[in-house]
Amino acid sequence: MTTPVSTPAAATPVLATESGQGPRAGNGLSLHGLPPECVPNLDDLVIQDDTPVDGILSEKNMRLLTEPLYSSWLGPGPGRGFLALANVGVFHTAGEPPLVPDVLLSLGVSQPADLSQKANLSYFVWLRGKVPDVGLEIVSNREGGEADTKLRDYARIGVPYYVIYDPENLLSGGVLRAFQLRGRKYELTDAHWLEEVGLGLLLWEGPFEGVNRSWLRWCDRDGRIIPTGAERAVQATQEVERLREQLRALGVESPP
Repeated sequence: MTTPVSTPAAATPVLATESGQGPRAGNGLSLHGLPPECVPNLDDLVIQDDTPVDGILSEKNMRLLTEPLYSSWLGPGPGRGFLALANVGVFHTAGEPPLVPDVLLSLGVSQPADLSQKANLSYFVWLRGKVPDVGLEIVSNREGGEADTKLRDYARIGVPYYVIYDPENLLSGGVLRAFQLRGRKYELTDAHWLEEVGLGLLLWEGPFEGVNRSWLRWCDRDGRIIPTGAERAVQATQEVERLREQLRALGVESPP
């Protein structure tokens, strides 16, 4: 049974398509459909500051939710890229501050290689052409507004899935909560499989960079975690050793 979460009427983010003619940003990206006066000036936007916002455990878990997707996930489908980013601003509506999810996942987009361009250093919705598919927040205190203010903000700009990971259950709503947008309302959904994304989330006990604890991990439909690059290397080594053992059992010497 799903539980509706009321949100205010959705604001319309400034969006752009990736094709067609129309005004263009300074880097040549299409802003089709936007009148020139509605195209935000990137020079006026602050995309980075020096405010410390996360502790070491949160930072490690953010990397554990981004690196494995690039190392081991096949992606959303042939010819479709994706972005998995941590602590990157989502600039969504002209004149409003960005949302800064701890982790975001956006399907069907790619990252331009030229990181000397300001347009490529944050997630500008009007340049990417869509909002992220998943916004994920890691709770580290009771002051962040993850279960109220941020939940309403993500719903207002139309992010399909919003996830709250509360390792210490500081907000008393459970360690892991996932919401899916239904119309203008978020409804609780099963975090173990996000159908429109093709991934799930689960709590995994084990070591990561020398720290043995519970971590939030992406998984496939069958609940198998998406491994890091290092985990894949270990798995490959173990598989080679297993095959060598089989050959030795048959009296066959394997090459070194």
